[in-house]
Amino acid sequence: MSDRITIKRALVSVSNKDGLIDFARALSDFGVEIISTGGTLAVLKKEGIQAVSVSTFTGAPEILSGRVKTLHPKVHAGILARRDNEDDQAELQHQEYKLIDMVVVNLYPFEQTVADADSTDKDIIENIDIGGPTMIRAGAKNFDGVAVVTDPGDYAAVLDEMKKNEGALDMNFRRQLAARAFALTNRYDGAISAYFAGGKDTGAGEFPERMNLSLTRMASLRYGENPHQKASFYYDPGFAGPTLANAQVLSGKELSYNNYSDLDACLDMLLDFKEPFACVLKHANPCGAAIGETLADAYRDALASDPLSAFGSIIGLNRKVDMATAALLHNTHFVECILAPGFDDDVLALLKKKKTRRLLVLPGIEIGRPGGEMVTKFVRGGALYQTADDIETLESSLKTVTRREPTPDEIKSLLFAWKIVKHTKSNAIVLVKGTATVGIGMGQTSRVDAAELAVKRAGDRAKGAVLASDAFFPMPDGVEVPTSAGVTAIIQPGGSKGDPEVIAAADKANAAMVFTGVRHFKH
Repeated sequence: MSDRITIKRALVSVSNKDGLIDFARALSDFGVEIISTGGTLAVLKKEGIQAVSVSTFTGAPEILSGRVKTLHPKVHAGILARRDNEDDQAELQHQEYKLIDMVVVNLYPFEQTVADADSTDKDIIENIDIGGPTMIRAGAKNFDGVAVVTDPGDYAAVLDEMKKNEGALDMNFRRQLAARAFALTNRYDGAISAYFAGGKDTGAGEFPERMNLSLTRMASLRYGENPHQKASFYYDPGFAGPTLANAQVLSGKELSYNNYSDLDACLDMLLDFKEPFACVLKHANPCGAAIGETLADAYRDALASDPLSAFGSIIGLNRKVDMATAALLHNTHFVECILAPGFDDDVLALLKKKKTRRLLVLPGIEIGRPGGEMVTKFVRGGALYQTADDIETLESSLKTVTRREPTPDEIKSLLFAWKIVKHTKSNAIVLVKGTATVGIGMGQTSRVDAAELAVKRAGDRAKGAVLASDAFFPMPDGVEVPTSAGVTAIIQPGGSKGDPEVIAAADKANAAMVFTGVRHFKH
């Protein structure tokens, strides 16, 4: 049997009709007979593309309001018959059945229907596709003789292969399509299983009994965390929120494993701010972060927090980059990547002058964080699954525990610092003046060490600054170190046995302290 299969007959039945017309017209130009159903057939005929209805092909009508269309022996025998099996071919001839060489199918929008706030259980159940997955699995199983196409994004590649092979597709290409097909049905079934286990709102603490993750490889990377390690980037096609998988690299070298890791931390931070905001990250930790009247102000203040650590950093911006900001970026230290929702044309021309710097655009960053997100962390042999740390702390929820109340300006700075400390590896201490960081201590095994590191990085700027601690202070030394350097106000969760001594240390320094009752560990 030849490695190549000439496509003579295709069954086309798609819910997502993106690119359908051009693809079907190209198939017709190759002499492919098209069999189609319902809405797909109507679209093709409207555009003047010759197609045969499934009912005509099978000799049986669509029934049950279209629930049964393709579930027929003529369809599935045509897909599943083995081309190199004489008995299969003889049986087809005896039954007067015809071979189907290509299955072009994508599925009812089940996940989108679940995500629709107005959808009912009846709507969701009706969007469980039966015939589609059956045809996809049949075609993928029999990839020896059938090409199964499930993604409109693959149409161009399929046509390119057919042009190259005079209307045929080779074995390796068909196998790749089969792998994508099984990944689709796996994810689809997983979404259905999750819905039946937890209902629509699985983001409110309801966890499915079984998780089915279906990830698609997006890129093979040059290496992993270190040059001797191999790596690839996989994405979840069903993920609804902002993701690096949707970011477009406009300039610079290909992204590395560490770039993706740092950029994801950067994106997570950007989503917490709607004001003009900039952050500078290194090793998934912020070196500096700031809100400004303009984007340029925000970036200038974020960089000033720790310019030494910022060498080789990732920069995140939540506004379209203008020329004022671009001038600062162009003349700054060595930067690995810049992530923003957009770049003006003249800005791109300037920033592209540094060829190694990656420029990434991801629209929608400025909108803020979507609600109900879930977070997965992989461990050896399993995964941890949790709701996102997306709780917003408001001024009204703060509890003052010291003799002195924080001033309005201190409260504004404390709430900003509290947002930043959430994105800083524990143990974490963040010092802030106004709405800009001036010193950050992170990733330490003791809280006082983190405080000492933050104070050291701030230097004289610690005088008059406020402090955020991601977890409570077990001992008063964590307060004594920063207040002796001039810190005037502190925000922390509270709840330690040592709270009375910690509060006394703040009172002794005439520093204000507020409790949030919320911890922000980031391990």
